[in-house]
Amino acid sequence: MNHNQNQNQNQQSSEGSRHDDDAALTEFLASLMDYTPTIPDELVEHYLAKSGFQCPDVRLIRLVAVATQKFVSEVATDALQQCKARQASVVKDKRDKQQKDKRLILTMEDLSRALREQYGVNVKHQEYFADSPSTGLDPASREE
Repeated sequence: MNHNQNQNQNQQSSEGSRHDDDAALTEFLASLMDYTPTIPDELVEHYLAKSGFQCPDVRLIRLVAVATQKFVSEVATDALQQCKARQASVVKDKRDKQQKDKRLILTMEDLSRALREQYGVNVKHQEYFADSPSTGLDPASREE
């Protein structure tokens, strides 16, 4: 009988916890109505519709916007860490010059590395004219 009482208490505790979770979720969803996310609702709706998802509930649209904003923030932070690590390796070679110029320059390479290492996303970008090794050379000396 003691075993049955423990099961009943665990069930009641589980139901009480679930009720608390439901209440917290309801409160959170209600708070999204007053929140203006960084990513506009229209943009989120556009990309959701493009993927075949349509939802008239603005709370869900804003929830997706908040999740996207968090993801973008984390990727940017990871890319910044990559940038700092890259520039720290340059400091070893050019310590005097680096002391004068402490600006961080975030590159596509930093972003690509962060996405690949943290999230398993491989980013390939097109080579732009300015990225070409022959940029700035005399047209006659370029090898095409």
